[in-house]
Amino acid sequence: MKSTGEGSLEAPTRHPLDWKSNDFYDAEKIDAEMRRVSDICHGCRRCFNLCDSFPQLFDLIDDSESGELDTVDSKDFKPIVDACTLCDMCYMTKCPYVPPHEFNLDFPHLMLRYRAADAKAGKTHFVTDQLAQMDRNGSLAAPVAPLVNWGSAKSNKPMRNLIDNVAGIDKHAELPKFHARTFVSSAKRDEVTPNPHAPAFGREAVIFPTCFVNYNGPDVGTAARAVLARNGVNTEVVYPGCCGMPYLESGKIDKVAKAAEKVAAAFRPYVDAGKPIIALTASCGLMMKSEWPLILPDNEDVQALAAAAVDIDEYIVDIAKDEGLADGLNPVPGGVTVHLACHARAQNMGAKAVEMLRNIPEMKPTILERCSGHGGTFGVVKPTHDLAMKVGKKAMAQAAKAENEYLVSDCPLAAKHLVQGMGEMESAHRPQNMHPIQIMAMAYGLA
Repeated sequence: MKSTGEGSLEAPTRHPLDWKSNDFYDAEKIDAEMRRVSDICHGCRRCFNLCDSFPQLFDLIDDSESGELDTVDSKDFKPIVDACTLCDMCYMTKCPYVPPHEFNLDFPHLMLRYRAADAKAGKTHFVTDQLAQMDRNGSLAAPVAPLVNWGSAKSNKPMRNLIDNVAGIDKHAELPKFHARTFVSSAKRDEVTPNPHAPAFGREAVIFPTCFVNYNGPDVGTAARAVLARNGVNTEVVYPGCCGMPYLESGKIDKVAKAAEKVAAAFRPYVDAGKPIIALTASCGLMMKSEWPLILPDNEDVQALAAAAVDIDEYIVDIAKDEGLADGLNPVPGGVTVHLACHARAQNMGAKAVEMLRNIPEMKPTILERCSGHGGTFGVVKPTHDLAMKVGKKAMAQAAKAENEYLVSDCPLAAKHLVQGMGEMESAHRPQNMHPIQIMAMAYGLA
């Protein structure tokens, strides 16, 4: 008989989102659920050190007239919702009351439900909506990438002040750069031949580059493709569009569903052919494996893709275990700090980045298991940039103490955010921020 009590060792069971029903957006029902969940969290407090949502919640209740929920004003829940990055760490690693426990707590999805109701009522920020249109933004920026990068550079104070005042993007946030050539266009031009002498020769896979790698980090895609080829894997790069994570952050579940339907349908022939779909960033892997199936539980394409989706680190580790990696890995001088991205941890697959890098001779990675504080647009927009820096402060200090040459994360924005914060600390070493697969490419001499 399975245990459903507090502290169960079972993996949590997550329920599909009932986002098509009217009750999902009903303000009174949402408020009642906010109070039910807040009361349980108030009595537990295990999540006090995860993010700022929980300290804000506990202070809100403690500072109320009665010290309980009955004297908390419903409007005061909004800052708590805004402080959530949807990292899923409370659900995956801390909460003893997740289903199948009878309390049935899912704090991140409650925050999502609150935002979805706001979005349906038209209470979303214009800037956030514009930033969420990743493919449009990337397509427009690529032809004029040098100009865009000049204007968005943190050192360009006149332009950043203007962007801060007009667009609400915090002038202190370092923004990702755009590239004139996307990874998809580069992959079409540059042929990569699988190594016929590799133990895993004969494997075939599809690379889903994600919007970030396609427009902002093509070097990550190039490194992944090169490492896979060295290990005998024949790859095809397919990018049907953004996974919709930025829309999930703002509660626009209908737009996420459209993205899921489009991408899953495009990948279905490859899935049916038995090819794994490799995600190059943690957030997109989580969307395909977990969030999409909960949003569209009856969509066969989505469910099939969820079963076929695999993280790039996870795939390399699978090769190492099954066939063995190709020869040629050499030590990487300088040391590596590995940030365990929240969306990688939420995939419940283990610390695959660390496991992968330990195949490199003499590699002894420093493990950073704290939230970076970033979370999509959370770290760049004015309302939450300072909070993102505050949440990531302990992780930044821990990374600075390691004094390694490289800081890597499966969330490129998290790595960039951490390195920015380290650079702003007095006398702190500022490492190079990379994706873990780029370290593997360096070890193979492919970078």
